[in-house]
Amino acid sequence: MSGLSVELYGGDGTEWDDFVASHPAATSYHRYLWKKVVEESFGHRGYYLLARSGGRTVGVLPIIHMKSRLFGNFLVSVPFFNYGGLLCSDPAGRSALLKEGELVMAECDASYLELRHLADPLPGLATRSHKVTMVLDLAPDSESQWGRFSPKLRNQVRKAQKSELEVTVGGAELLDGFYRVFCRNMRDLGTPVYGREFFENVLHAREVEPRVISVLRGGEAIASGIMTRFRDRVEVPWASSNRDFRECCPNNMLYWEAIRLAIGDGARSFDFGRSTPGEGTYLFKKQWGAEPVPLYWQYLLRPGAELPDLNPANPKFRLAVQGWRRLPVALTRLLGPAIVRNIP
Repeated sequence: MSGLSVELYGGDGTEWDDFVASHPAATSYHRYLWKKVVEESFGHRGYYLLARSGGRTVGVLPIIHMKSRLFGNFLVSVPFFNYGGLLCSDPAGRSALLKEGELVMAECDASYLELRHLADPLPGLATRSHKVTMVLDLAPDSESQWGRFSPKLRNQVRKAQKSELEVTVGGAELLDGFYRVFCRNMRDLGTPVYGREFFENVLHAREVEPRVISVLRGGEAIASGIMTRFRDRVEVPWASSNRDFRECCPNNMLYWEAIRLAIGDGARSFDFGRSTPGEGTYLFKKQWGAEPVPLYWQYLLRPGAELPDLNPANPKFRLAVQGWRRLPVALTRLLGPAIVRNIP
């Protein structure tokens, strides 16, 4: 294709986002706003590559560089989120973006570039497809959606409603409650917690229409999630509940409220997020009627490099996970952000 070029994009995001908006395979995390969110929240540098042909944009590749002594030196498109990767409208631009990605790898001395593709995996790349995202096709109204649920699920939601639980929806004013529940849940899972600043930056990103949904008992949040939107799909990327109140089913109440809001806003699908098939979170999402959509995490590898396995289930991290679960929540809030900023 004549006049094909790739550049390190340095514009205000308009040209970038116009292309993303025009591409049917785009996800929220291809948008330029996430570069600022990641850079300001975690201190990593973004390399956002844009391909042009004949004066028009034909592809983008958002890349974040991550480097630490503990977890290594690598590139991800895009870390901390489920999706990203290469977005392109022609084969020549795709090849040029991948080649430029390899040059960024060399410049950063990185071991690999991870591309988090939701669909249409690229041929010829090392690929992992061990995760899925769970997506629910929404009914046109809440009543119809309610009728699609099993009697067991409806009873769990009713149980929450009868347990003196309340639901509130808002913005930054609910962040404290969300973060308390989130920190406790991450500690219980043995996972370092994101810093509060990350969620502040997400809530300031108006383009994703962020909202906090909290389930309260006695005025205190016991389950909470952050909901975002892209096109006609609503997503809850971060949600947690306090396991001390599991018998009250606050998580069921949280997701039912999120689904009702999504339907009321005219959304057509609800993304429950990433899961491992067969595990507990997968089964929880499956009961709502969500169906698995394969995720393809693909890799450009430096010669001699192996596929990464930065996974809590990796045996090399097992002792660290077990130890983290025994720490006081206040200490995990202090130590966690410095650790998790290097875990993609």
